[in-house]
Amino acid sequence: MQFTEMGLDEGKTMVLLPGTACTWQVNFARVIDALAERYHLVCVNYDGFEGDPSIVFSSVPEVCAQIEDYLVERHGGRVDGAYGSSLGGSFAALLVQHGRVHVDHAFIGSSDLDQGSPVVARLLTWMITPYFNGAVRSEKRRQRLVDKLGRVLYPDMDEDTKGFLMQFAASFERMSPKTIPREFYSDYVTPLADDIHADGTTIHVIHALKMDPKGKYERRYRQHFHDPDLMPFDMQHEEWLFGSRWTGAVLAAIDERMGKS
Repeated sequence: MQFTEMGLDEGKTMVLLPGTACTWQVNFARVIDALAERYHLVCVNYDGFEGDPSIVFSSVPEVCAQIEDYLVERHGGRVDGAYGSSLGGSFAALLVQHGRVHVDHAFIGSSDLDQGSPVVARLLTWMITPYFNGAVRSEKRRQRLVDKLGRVLYPDMDEDTKGFLMQFAASFERMSPKTIPREFYSDYVTPLADDIHADGTTIHVIHALKMDPKGKYERRYRQHFHDPDLMPFDMQHEEWLFGSRWTGAVLAAIDERMGKS
């Protein structure tokens, strides 16, 4: 595990938890400077994402325990905020669910919170693995992955989105080919409780409306979280992280919740 602290020496603390197959350097690249001007940041890279291909992702429960250990040791078991992007939202939710670390404001970043049986997880992992591991082998396969992600997540893909996805795909060269499949599988089979809450904690959800036209994800958020603060934006999955149209608005909303505005 790799923890990098930066930003303000004093003031409110924000933990950054990246999404599937992402380092924090890729996931938050275009907003890290703005966040560092506002908060003391604890940026997390999970097992297998430190740039050493001999290290492989272990499991969501093991990685979450390591994050909790670090926050207990270095921050007294309490932080002001935690932003979990996509899969990172599962980690943010588990921090609240487990109760070892108190988080005043847990932000769930466009997470789908998919869960299912090991059988389904193995099938889905088998289906996605060739796309991710193939991106390491050639520019053509990297473009194929970007096109696939564009069709699924960003049907109106612009140059900003494409640039982010190309950087995302290129980062796989520094990982073991086992890391992404293990991360995906473990996230899918790790259960998330219903009605998660803790005294003094507010769970905020960055609700990307364009990825949820039928309200499926809103129902999941209301199922898993007790009285969540839904923050609706008419954008695609985590589009604010690389699309300038939404960056300012989402940062302002986070600042307001964190008491920074």
